Amino acid sequence: MEKMNETVPDNTVSNDHYHIPVMLKETIEGLNLKPDGTYVDCTMGGAGHSKEILKQLGENGRLIAFDQDADAAANVPDDKRMVFVPHNFKHIGRFLKLYNATDADGIMADLGVSSHQFDEGSRGFSFRYEAMLDMRMDQRKGSTAADIANTYSAEQLQLMFSNYGEVTNARTLAQSMVAARQQHKFKSIGDLIAVLSPLAKGNPNRYYAQVFQALRIEVNEEMEVLKELLEQLPALLKPGGRVAIITFHSLEDRMVKNFFKEGSFSTEEEDPIYGKRVSSPFKIITKKPVEPSAAEQKLNPRSRSARLRVAERV
Repeated sequence: MEKMNETVPDNTVSNDHYHIPVMLKETIEGLNLKPDGTYVDCTMGGAGHSKEILKQLGENGRLIAFDQDADAAANVPDDKRMVFVPHNFKHIGRFLKLYNATDADGIMADLGVSSHQFDEGSRGFSFRYEAMLDMRMDQRKGSTAADIANTYSAEQLQLMFSNYGEVTNARTLAQSMVAARQQHKFKSIGDLIAVLSPLAKGNPNRYYAQVFQALRIEVNEEMEVLKELLEQLPALLKPGGRVAIITFHSLEDRMVKNFFKEGSFSTEEEDPIYGKRVSSPFKIITKKPVEPSAAEQKLNPRSRSARLRVAERV
């Protein structure tokens, strides 16, 4: 697990490689922890953030941590103040109600894929390994990346690669995939790379990363799940409670930013009764997103695209 200084969160040291917690110190400070508070870690992973929260809680404090990835269960701290929920955080409302915790003092989520998921070749998240084209964070259910590659229309593939990967030749890629699967169905990472390789422009690794990101987001319905989480937050945080969310690409960051600002995804401009816009239930704490320090980015290059936003329930 992550090794941290006894008194101050340390962003730079880990005694294993499951996952280095991103912007640990900044996230903990953003949550403004109270020793007897109730906190939620929506994405426990290697438990780096969870462990730091527990370290700063008193005996009456408690933590509820979610992670849908079965591999994460091995990282659950042995602490009676903590409850682990092995499910997707989109179910946060149901489980917080179950544990009588719908007045949380703080909720956090690190939306990045863990280093463990990237480095465990069999999971199919990385183009660096040959494995089945899976990419499911919860391997108990849902469509795999291979399913999507084999069944989506050219139009659906193009939209996915454009929106989620910002792939420049998304149309050509989509058409090439549809043509390729007529001869051989996509099963493995190698099958996909064979199609990507002649289409890559510039740095092929960057191109592969964009394509794999788009597929992963689609497989795990990441944008829909984030939307569900955000919509539940106002009812789950007590006044003065904080929410801290770490995003890793512009679509996520924009969604979090806009929700904190507006408090809703509704397109209605005015309140139907009073004729004025409904104010957001949040006070924005981070006027601009917090970025990892240069030192953290050097130690953990995967943190480079991370952005932290914090808001407070009013």
